[in-house]
Amino acid sequence: LKPVHRRILFAMHDLGLRPTGGYRKCARVVGEVLGKFHPHGDIAVYDALVRMAQDFVMAAPLVSGHGNFGSLDNDPPAAMRYTECKLAPLATAALLSDIDSNIVD
Repeated sequence: LKPVHRRILFAMHDLGLRPTGGYRKCARVVGEVLGKFHPHGDIAVYDALVRMAQDFVMAAPLVSGHGNFGSLDNDPPAAMRYTECKLAPLATAALLSDIDSNIVD
């Protein structure tokens, strides 16, 4: 994963967007990432978030999306204020399971 992807997943974990919980607006997640971790532009962060939710881009999506996240027919995703997201079960099981273990000093 690129740094922007890791920062998005970490921000979603910090916001409590677990697979068993509810969805939150993508604009909220993008704002959290921009404000704390990745100050490089909201479009780049939102595009990375959308790609992690598209099942036709990733073999196993890391983000569960709710709303229009685009299609194979080159249909663009809706604006971030209209879409919602939360972590996919795979992201929490494989990537974020030991995040609170203080493994790295």
